[in-house]
Amino acid sequence: MRVKEIAALTVGDVYSATGEVKSFVALTAEQTKDRQGRTIVLNTKLKDSLQSYLRTSKLKLHETSKPLLRSQKGSAFSANSLCQLFARLYSAAGIEGATSHSGRRTFITNLAHKGVSAKVLMTLAGHKHMSTTQRYIDVNDAMLAQAVELA
Repeated sequence: MRVKEIAALTVGDVYSATGEVKSFVALTAEQTKDRQGRTIVLNTKLKDSLQSYLRTSKLKLHETSKPLLRSQKGSAFSANSLCQLFARLYSAAGIEGATSHSGRRTFITNLAHKGVSAKVLMTLAGHKHMSTTQRYIDVNDAMLAQAVELA
């Protein structure tokens, strides 16, 4: 997801009324970059993390329109402030040069190298054009060496 989309998530987007994490998150046009709604698929690991987050946070399930992620003041993060938080987290982890977009790039690159089809990658990324998705896929020397050994 884009940082703008993460910042825009609400409690009701992610959790059912009974507190279960949804498998699919429907983003509205207002939440997305290109103003076209799309569906995000959550994997098991993320669902487990979101279940833990619910247990340890002060979220109330009946407050479905409240922000999922809240600042210290209890308000929603702006996309910019969430970008800054990502930068601080990456820096604290000793990861240099990473941005809020790095997770998207890594996600798409990892799936591409596992053989996921280009159309699926494009859909997961929310891109309109395959050329945009292709720019996200990084290649390194180890990958090139592994590829030529397949011949």
